[in-house]
Amino acid sequence: MTDVAVSLRAVSKRFTLRHEGQSTLRDFVLRGFRNPRTREAFWAVRDVDLEIPRGVPYGIIGANGSGKSTLLKLIAGILRPTTGTVRTRGRVAALLELGAGFHPDLSGRENIHLNGSLLGMDRRSIARQLESIVAFAELERFVDMPLRHFSSGMTVRLGFAIAIHAQPDILIADEVLSVGDESFQRRCIDWVHQYVADGHSLILVSHSLSLIEAVCRQAIWMRGGRVAASGDAAAVIDRYHRSSLPQGEGGDSAGPRRWGTGEAVITSVRPIDDEGETIEHAVTGESLRIRIGYLASRRVESPQFGLALHASDGTHLAGPNSDLCNAPIAEIDGVGSVDVVLPRLPLLAGLYRLTVAIYDRHATVAYDHHDRAYELRVENGAIREIYGSVWLGAMWEHRPARRRVQSHPMRTAPSSGS
Repeated sequence: MTDVAVSLRAVSKRFTLRHEGQSTLRDFVLRGFRNPRTREAFWAVRDVDLEIPRGVPYGIIGANGSGKSTLLKLIAGILRPTTGTVRTRGRVAALLELGAGFHPDLSGRENIHLNGSLLGMDRRSIARQLESIVAFAELERFVDMPLRHFSSGMTVRLGFAIAIHAQPDILIADEVLSVGDESFQRRCIDWVHQYVADGHSLILVSHSLSLIEAVCRQAIWMRGGRVAASGDAAAVIDRYHRSSLPQGEGGDSAGPRRWGTGEAVITSVRPIDDEGETIEHAVTGESLRIRIGYLASRRVESPQFGLALHASDGTHLAGPNSDLCNAPIAEIDGVGSVDVVLPRLPLLAGLYRLTVAIYDRHATVAYDHHDRAYELRVENGAIREIYGSVWLGAMWEHRPARRRVQSHPMRTAPSSGS
């Protein structure tokens, strides 16, 4: 357990569902005014084996009812497993429900003391960090208001600010980072990167797959209470996307696939030069502009456009999207286009495949997703590197010794005549 923050072995959690019987008034009277009740065993989590390394941000994805929140509560110690064992190393802080650990009639300041004490902070520590907590949550003007007057975003910011100042070894968050506004999310992501760099662990549940891919290095996909896939976050998210395809369109085929609701569709994808003319190939180290044409059958607010680059063997090399690149699109309606600009193309010579997609603001609903449907041919041009797929633009520096080391003459074997 020295390098493992969380370990689950054969963990299952069973709940008992009680159903009220339906009957007529006559039957109800004959039974002595008793309602028949039936019980059903429901396994929210079943046979989960999981190890989360220290210092690795970990994501959990899946549809509603797949067991994600139950799994988090088991890790946090809020629920006990029916079978199996859960072990955590270090102090755990959990942000599982909006407003949990707060009292609506207390002020924000008073709730800081209340919630901080629940997270194991003493009075002196809370008093010392109170101003920092308020500043991180951006609640200087509202901290003395009753919590009942806070918006959901203000409550989330306060809860997150308190949790991170409690300095837990393991931070568990359920949909917290996706509730706040964009500036708060970016500050949280910056904090998370430093948090895990310091050797701490983050476990994040979110329906925002772009957020999971941006923050987490590893992930699991829960389906029906079981682990459907685990490993690299991008690969797990890709498998989750494929599961939404109609039968026969997904599978394991490496060929292009397409899916989506059709409210906005991609009509063209082409590499172009600065004048807008289509080019036959891109050049390593030079600028590249990829123009994505679209048609929106209705007004779509805050769409996300995404692009993914794949090597010839299917390796996912990169996956920028308009939201993560801080280029939000307010709305699309009718015919238009979006350009992806790469100032210096880092790909070496070869044939690559492009995935292009339009999603909703949370990156959970696909309007149109073209999986590896377009080719991009790259030539090296003046770049002489030929190994691998990515050009690093590396520079070499040689620092010679200050003085030359005197060489010794080679000794020769004595002649046979000596």
